[in-house]
Amino acid sequence: MLAFASERKRYPAGTVIIRSGDLPGGAQVLISGSVTVSPDGEGAAKPHMVSQPGAVISAMALIVERPRQVTVEAVTVTETLFVPRVSFLKLVNESPELAARAVARIRQDLFGFVSAIAPLKDKFRAD
Repeated sequence: MLAFASERKRYPAGTVIIRSGDLPGGAQVLISGSVTVSPDGEGAAKPHMVSQPGAVISAMALIVERPRQVTVEAVTVTETLFVPRVSFLKLVNESPELAARAVARIRQDLFGFVSAIAPLKDKFRAD
């Protein structure tokens, strides 16, 4: 059902897909290509590459309308499927099973993020 509401997009190498501060209106699912995800702010983590087909970029944008704190840029020619938040929320409201799977996926992504930044905790401790 989401496929009908989603939009396939193609980005040339070097194109900014999501700019820090944007309200993206949904998430991107990587179909092909590679992107870098660069967190912003002082002491931000180093940019990392995403190239696995099916990877969800900016999954939280499916649930929360907040400015993104990362810039996502195409490294190679990249194709994504843009999933609008409105369509996703409508589907989640109609399908409790999908809602549970979405929560599990977002929990997994958040755990991965927290695990990645955990080694930095001592750097930011107040004296």
